[in-house]
Amino acid sequence: MVADALVYHPSVTHYLKFVSTTAGRDKILRTVQYFSRFYAWYLFRTNGAPSEIAPWEAAKKSFGLIRKGMRLGKNVEHFKAASVAADSKSLDPIIKYCTVGRQLGYAGYLSLDAVTFLDVAGIRKSPSTKNLATQAARFWMTGILFSTVSGLYSLYNLRQQEGRVDKKEGEGVVASKRIEKEKAAISKQLIQDLCDLVVPATTLGYTNFDDGFVGLAGTVSSLLGVHSQWKKTA
Repeated sequence: MVADALVYHPSVTHYLKFVSTTAGRDKILRTVQYFSRFYAWYLFRTNGAPSEIAPWEAAKKSFGLIRKGMRLGKNVEHFKAASVAADSKSLDPIIKYCTVGRQLGYAGYLSLDAVTFLDVAGIRKSPSTKNLATQAARFWMTGILFSTVSGLYSLYNLRQQEGRVDKKEGEGVVASKRIEKEKAAISKQLIQDLCDLVVPATTLGYTNFDDGFVGLAGTVSSLLGVHSQWKKTA
């Protein structure tokens, strides 16, 4: 039957595995959140009616709040990852330093972000929320910058390795394919990091991008995240 063919199709199984992960659901919600931010700006700039803009503004705020709730407690994961990286004896010193910096940056961001949840959710207002949000953005930006440096350094090392590989030999061909695969993954993460960097940089006033550009950058980053998470759950 057609229904059975759809229910037991591998794509449906893959989809269920994807949405069963918190990361998978978060990436989808993030895509909608940032696209809504972009589209609300677009409608405003093209003289859209307030009734057209309102649903997108509501979607941006609602999905942002949902994601903030989903992130509660995730800071512990990053504190642990920073500790594991710091204890590692096999990591390259620069990669190790960047990994610890990235994880602590994200941990600090998520810790402060969690403190602002009650205020943003309208449960309990606090006069310190604005300052905490600013400090959270600084931690997030720091984490992204460490991630970017790590990616650039890794690409440099891979290019050095690539120059020493003899592609005429069997082992060289295998090594070359491995390097190309790693370079593609790192380059993809670099693009994602640079897109993400737009958000805290704009929040902190280091750049002057409008909501349209920020929303578009966030959408691109989110779609890349969806693709990565989809591949992980294959």
